[in-house]
Amino acid sequence: MVEAQLGFYHHPPQLMDGLEARARELGIDISSLDLDAITLPAGEDYDIPSDDDDDDEILQNEDLPEVEIGFANTIVVDNLPVVPPEKFERLGDIIRKIFSCTSAIKEGGFWMPVNEDTNMTYGYCFIEYNTPQEAQLARKIGNGFNFDKSHKLVVNIFDDFERYMKVPDESTAAETKPYTPGENQHKWLTDEKARDQFVMRAGTYTEVYWNDARQLRSELIYQRQFWTDSFIQWSPLGTYLATVHRQGLQVWGGEDKFVRLMRFAHPQVEHIDFSPGERFLVTYSSHKPSNPRDTHKVVLNIFYVRTGKLMRDFKGSADVFTTAENIGFSGVPWPCFRWGGGKGDKYFARLGKNIISIYETDSFSLIDKKSLKIENVVDFCWSPTDPMIRGHPKPARNPRVRVQKCTRGFGRGRVFSNLAGLLAGGFSPNPHPHPCLVQIPGKEELRQKNLFSVSDCKMYWQSNGEYLAVQFDRYTKTKKSTYTGFELFRIKERDIPIEPKGHRFAVIHGDGPRPDISFYCMQAANTSRVSKLTTLKSREANALYWCPTGHFILIAGLKGFSGKLEFYNVDELETMATGDHFMATDIKWDPTGRYVATVVTAVHEMENGFQIWSFSGNLLYKLSKDHLYQFSWRPRPPALLAPVKVEEITNLKKYRKKYEQEDRDASNQMTEQELMKRTQLEEEWAAWVAKWKQLNEEDRAHRMELIDGEACDEEEGYEAKEVEVEEVVGVTEEVLAFELDH
Repeated sequence: MVEAQLGFYHHPPQLMDGLEARARELGIDISSLDLDAITLPAGEDYDIPSDDDDDDEILQNEDLPEVEIGFANTIVVDNLPVVPPEKFERLGDIIRKIFSCTSAIKEGGFWMPVNEDTNMTYGYCFIEYNTPQEAQLARKIGNGFNFDKSHKLVVNIFDDFERYMKVPDESTAAETKPYTPGENQHKWLTDEKARDQFVMRAGTYTEVYWNDARQLRSELIYQRQFWTDSFIQWSPLGTYLATVHRQGLQVWGGEDKFVRLMRFAHPQVEHIDFSPGERFLVTYSSHKPSNPRDTHKVVLNIFYVRTGKLMRDFKGSADVFTTAENIGFSGVPWPCFRWGGGKGDKYFARLGKNIISIYETDSFSLIDKKSLKIENVVDFCWSPTDPMIRGHPKPARNPRVRVQKCTRGFGRGRVFSNLAGLLAGGFSPNPHPHPCLVQIPGKEELRQKNLFSVSDCKMYWQSNGEYLAVQFDRYTKTKKSTYTGFELFRIKERDIPIEPKGHRFAVIHGDGPRPDISFYCMQAANTSRVSKLTTLKSREANALYWCPTGHFILIAGLKGFSGKLEFYNVDELETMATGDHFMATDIKWDPTGRYVATVVTAVHEMENGFQIWSFSGNLLYKLSKDHLYQFSWRPRPPALLAPVKVEEITNLKKYRKKYEQEDRDASNQMTEQELMKRTQLEEEWAAWVAKWKQLNEEDRAHRMELIDGEACDEEEGYEAKEVEVEEVVGVTEEVLAFELDH
């Protein structure tokens, strides 16, 4: 049956209709004829040009129509219902409706053959589009479509059938190719000196360096001019380095040199964002209309990083991806998609008007096929560890903040996941903001907290996801001013900027030009209450930067404070060192927390460059770079060891002797290098002197000729005399009183 059906695929529908009608008039069974084997009698062409005619004569006598080669713009839809004549029209309308949603079907481009013996359809049809690209899109959308309970459509491109027919009946063993190892994208983690890398973009050059702090210098790894058209960005785990271009972007990696691993086509791309597990890549472009009345369009693509495959795209008006209270560049908040679900990047979500749309990456479709409706929601964010979202709504007059925890069935099994969002509305006649945690599965309200007279709310997660801080701005009784307060929640204990991997947080507060800085702890001794550790009075600071491993914090005064720095030990509650980096614009801790970079970017026209400091505040080295646009440390993936093993490795007492010996060796090596450098300079000086002495000797005869043979170069021609000159500098008279002995 399949072979008989395939026979119809080789002839245009109009030709087959004419042949079948003529065959019935003559009483010929056309199904018994091999149409491809029919030839005309010798010398008779019945006014039909044959293949033996002269091509030049044909071209001269008539204008041939343009003929499309192949049927790449035609699809074959199989597994349709077999219906009688009275249902032909209804079935055709349904098929046209399904396959015209992606692109318009070409006029006269739909044909559904009928079995003459049974007067029933064969169960397949042909659909012709204007371009092969439209046919490919229709195949992608329609293949696997559930037409009804008994029919799941199978869609193929017409040209593919010829390829299918050439498949041999007997299988042959595939050729075994020798294994070729690929690029080791994590070799940089095995550096013997345990150094970290950083990339910077200055002028037209992009350069990658090792931070060799022991040698008090940076070591260039890779340099390339015009490597990017706009900016560069590391992936979250440091595996890839992305460069952005007009046509799209590229990701680079490898062992010693950076090689191109993948390209992603997205014309006029403006921003990119990796998922936390580096599985997916989001790209964004904005297309402003020339006519102000037209809609501002945006395009977002989600690619699979390893293969470069486009998993899903989002196109539409910028209004669809934003709310009135949350406007980013070009009217769209960035990143537009927020990721959650752990290392597997199971979920991503975006904010809409009064909704949060949550998608799963298995199918890239909405969970439960619907969005989470939240009145007046303006922002949200996932928990850094568990799939929790935090957000805040547009506050209303005399609002209350309510904390709840509920669960929502997201389908596809019982996958444990938490979703925390600051919701608004639904608890009184007026909209009231309230943070809530949504957990799979079910719904359960954990705790409620009412906050009155709140004008704005923000939420901050601790890096381990153990604590959640809700910052609120509350009106005073006169309603003329506001003050700031905090609500702190212990998420992990279900009791519903914080120290990374710790239990402390710090706050800058005060109205004067020299504010105070207070430190608090979430785990005080023998109590669950929040305790205050200390307050630093009158500091020239406006920013706090925790060390990635905790324990230490850099108190910085940027912009108006001219780069004042204070390195503070929170364990001992003491200042380790102070310093300054004039006009510093950025503070960047390295991923290990051992070193920190203070950077002056091209925001300022002068003093561009960076300085590398130790965590304790020792200035190690600095480097000046004109037109410095970007400085970024290469992230490190999380440790694969258990926390107990990590604690053993970080036991400094056990490894102190080893590290001290390495430091002494490094110091001795630096001394040897200095001696070698001095010796090299002396040798270069001696070579320079010898060179000019040789030139002087070669010109000696010429000089003698010019001065009539007088030996002016002889050292005996002069007499050295030593003369001593005495000079009275000054005279001072002083009367001294003394007594004579009697």
